[in-house]
Amino acid sequence: MRILKPFDYFEPGTVMEAVKLLSVHGEKAKVLAGGIDLIPRMRKGAIKADYLINIQNIPELEYIKSSDANGLKFGAMTRLHSLETSKEIQRKYPILYEAIHQITSVQTKYMGTAVGNICVGTPASDMATVLLALDAELTIAGANGERTEPMPKFYVDYLRTSLKRGEMVTEVSLPNPAKGMGTAFMNLVRTHADIAKVSVAVAIIVEEDICQEVKIAIGAAAPVVFRATKAEAVLKRQRVSSEVIAKGAETAAGETRPITDLRSTAEYRKEMTRVLVNRALEKALERARD
Repeated sequence: MRILKPFDYFEPGTVMEAVKLLSVHGEKAKVLAGGIDLIPRMRKGAIKADYLINIQNIPELEYIKSSDANGLKFGAMTRLHSLETSKEIQRKYPILYEAIHQITSVQTKYMGTAVGNICVGTPASDMATVLLALDAELTIAGANGERTEPMPKFYVDYLRTSLKRGEMVTEVSLPNPAKGMGTAFMNLVRTHADIAKVSVAVAIIVEEDICQEVKIAIGAAAPVVFRATKAEAVLKRQRVSSEVIAKGAETAAGETRPITDLRSTAEYRKEMTRVLVNRALEKALERARD
């Protein structure tokens, strides 16, 4: 095991203190939330940090709030276990529950945070895939105040987000699910503990079997998690049938830009995207009808 290189360590008590430290130290500083991804990568030398800013002791960052008017919001230090066991999330956002529930590591659930996961910027993030399909919006704090960022604009490139110097994500906001909406999450892994080869999240709204709105989010099949907008256009305003779903799934596969690595080949990822999108659409449609 490699020994971590020396770094300066800070424990700010407020968000303002944290962003000031990030502003001063810039790219040499890293935010420590759960540390599930950060610490192992620092040990491997994949991430270099001269300054570590631990936000675990900022009480204002750990919460889950739900209302009929504003949907659901949760803070940057809200643990995955808290999200998984939230009755509101189980009832209103079942695909978020399902994505967390399939995580087998107890340590990850009790220490890891959803915000920390999405801020890594990996395209293989199940959390990011689901939140993208749920039309999530991020609240980002900086030295000059707060701004909001829709999830589709947050991912710039592989392991790169839109965060600027001195900024950190403080909150995730989810709109209330629309009437008639059905959702589904699916991923393909070698083992339950493995990173997904492909992940798909779908949210669809139907009225009298006509697709009014659909969001198809795909992970691990391009440099970033993305919405398959061409596939969505195939389905919108159409009477949903097995033929239309198959065409949408085929279109979604064509929007991927997969790579070949140790876990899978590019060809297999593309083909399984088609399969998973087809299955997820069928499952989401069934839930919407129910």
